[in-house]
Amino acid sequence: MAIIKNTSRRDFLKSTAGLAGLATLGASLPLTSARAADLTVGFIYVGPKDDFGYNQAHAEGAAVVKGIEGVTIVEEENVAETVDVQKSMESMINFDGASLLFPTSFGYFDPHILTLAPDNPDVRFEHCGGLWSADKHPANAGSYFGYIGMGQFLNGIAAGHATKTKKIGFVAAKPIPQVLININSFLLGARSVDPEITCQVIFTGEWSLAVKEAEAVNALADQGVDVITCHVDGPKVVMETAAGRDAFVCGYHANQQPLAGDKYLTGAEWAWGNVYTDMINKTLAGEKIDNFVRGGLAEGFIKMSPLGPAVSDAARNQFEATKAEILKGDYAVIKGPMKDNKGNVIATEGQSFAETDVELESMDYLVEGVVGSTS
Repeated sequence: MAIIKNTSRRDFLKSTAGLAGLATLGASLPLTSARAADLTVGFIYVGPKDDFGYNQAHAEGAAVVKGIEGVTIVEEENVAETVDVQKSMESMINFDGASLLFPTSFGYFDPHILTLAPDNPDVRFEHCGGLWSADKHPANAGSYFGYIGMGQFLNGIAAGHATKTKKIGFVAAKPIPQVLININSFLLGARSVDPEITCQVIFTGEWSLAVKEAEAVNALADQGVDVITCHVDGPKVVMETAAGRDAFVCGYHANQQPLAGDKYLTGAEWAWGNVYTDMINKTLAGEKIDNFVRGGLAEGFIKMSPLGPAVSDAARNQFEATKAEILKGDYAVIKGPMKDNKGNVIATEGQSFAETDVELESMDYLVEGVVGSTS
């Protein structure tokens, strides 16, 4: 099904009269293909579907499930983390007949999903990245995410072998736990190659802010940083600017090799098609989706971009050996003794935190060796 443009959805729900008349309109319209389908699934993206990043990764996942028999997919892109997403969800529910929604952006959960879920008990709201709690969140809402920090750890190994200055860099949007895990994992992967490597992080303050992202890359390159990765919604600007400054890059969200050419080492990618296929098949079979769903490389939630031509044999060997260990499960990135970059102990001797430890999703620190601050 073609995307219903944002303006038409929002104009449809703009007025109180439109909202009040929605049920009447639905009853009087001819039966559409969306309502005739066994299951209508809605995907909502905060940015464009072709951003080479977060939104593209989810859209690629949605494309995988479009061929499932009895399933109709509706999508909207460029929906802000405001009341706009509530209007979009309401429209998908009432106008398209969607009973399974994937509002993909982090800021969609609170308050927007939490506002609509109690009033729509027959609709399943699946949110990417948030922490669902049984004691305070609706039962028809759920959280799914992947241990992509493992991918950033592997990125770090490639970066650690490639850097000549022992300075790697990270362009980040906001200091939330999912971002901090990636920053720390990237540095720790590099330090498994050389413990003297440091990682400079620059926070832009927004998920998508091209000018600040370019400025951040240039600031890193000016300081001698020669390998750069990121956690922003659309890494296109970061990749192209870094490659233009002759820095190596490690991708994130999707495969950005076409943007950086031979400067692309590898990348941590999402594999949402596997996740969405499983959830949709469970829904079609009348089975319940768990409220808290997680997985990593072994479960097919994430994958790595192919290694680029600049990756040395030594780097390739360590990368593949570590990947094999991660595939066994419960791989620990945080291993004591370890301090944060303010000198506080985060893991004592013999203490470690595996990728599956939920407490890592409340991370509020940067590890020793990361140059930067969360505030």
